[in-house]
Amino acid sequence: MAEPGKSVTAGKLAINVQKRLSRAQEKVLQKLGKADETRDVVFEEMVAKFNKQMSEGTKLHKDLKAYMAAVKTMHDASRRLQDCLADMYDPEWFGKEEMDTLVEDTDTLWLDYHQNINDKSLNTLDTYVTQFPDIKARIAKRDRKMVDFDSARHHFASLQKGKKKDEAKIAKPAALLEMAAPSWAQGLISAHQVAQTNLSYNQAEEDLGRAQKIFEELNVELQDELPSLWDNRVGIYVTTFQALAGHQEKFHKEMSKLSQNLNDIMTNLEEQRQLKKGETAAAKTGDNANSKESNHSESASSAPKRPGPPPSRPELTPSPDQSHNPFGGQNTGSDANTEITTTAPQCEPWSGVNLLDWDLEVLRPPAFPSPEVPSLVSLVVCGLFYL
Repeated sequence: MAEPGKSVTAGKLAINVQKRLSRAQEKVLQKLGKADETRDVVFEEMVAKFNKQMSEGTKLHKDLKAYMAAVKTMHDASRRLQDCLADMYDPEWFGKEEMDTLVEDTDTLWLDYHQNINDKSLNTLDTYVTQFPDIKARIAKRDRKMVDFDSARHHFASLQKGKKKDEAKIAKPAALLEMAAPSWAQGLISAHQVAQTNLSYNQAEEDLGRAQKIFEELNVELQDELPSLWDNRVGIYVTTFQALAGHQEKFHKEMSKLSQNLNDIMTNLEEQRQLKKGETAAAKTGDNANSKESNHSESASSAPKRPGPPPSRPELTPSPDQSHNPFGGQNTGSDANTEITTTAPQCEPWSGVNLLDWDLEVLRPPAFPSPEVPSLVSLVVCGLFYL
């Protein structure tokens, strides 16, 4: 014995197969022109607009999801770059605390930007796109029910046309039955044939009414929803892109400030480096100068001792006791009371020092005070003295 569940499933499967065969047969007859087709030009335009709207909305949703994935990728790349900068930034460099704060603010800004776009733009598009499959399925169901309605209508019309023919066919056998069968059997046969014809006609009428009702309900619902859905697309686009533009403006504005702060930190770090470089160069120059001075002092201390002064020139001093000239004459005028005396130079013994070892400063003669210009008599006396 078959199980109840399996028998019910088999029954539904048989009904569905019969419906599909009936619909396929009806479509073939309609394409061949042997059966008329229900057409609604206004509804077909609505369906064309819906297909366009669904295609555009699906593409927009796909592209926005790709943009969100790109934002997440950029966030990850920015976080790794900022973390690398924070790790390599030495603590003694300028703006270490500011750099750590800037890294945290940048990561927070990326998180807020991604979250805001997801909440305000992507979720709105998700809700907008999720209604397309349901409406598409209802449009397809409406098309199937329209074919069922056409099939039921054609079947009922054929029964109406053949009703008179069936009644004529039933009348002829009745005349024959009257001749071959008893009178009580002839009435039963005629009643059975009429009842069978009426049953088929009533069944076809019921099927037509049921198919028409289902089709009209779906048709009315879709005719109300499709124009409203077509008009709502403008509001969806405005909400999505307005929120996206606002968050982009805020994100780039804040990111510009953080970028300027990073630029300032790098500028100050370069100034700090140049300052340290200048201080190092100055210290190095000072060390070189001190080294040269020490080397010069060591060379001076190692030089030979300076010898005594060279032989002095004869000093010419007037003598107050002599009042006459060497020629026996009496001095007159300003030379009357002037006596010229000479002092022979004293030569010191040679010390045996090599003059090549002396410094130039040592060989330079000392400066003597210039004596007064002697008179002619004094020069003559000095000449006689040396002779």
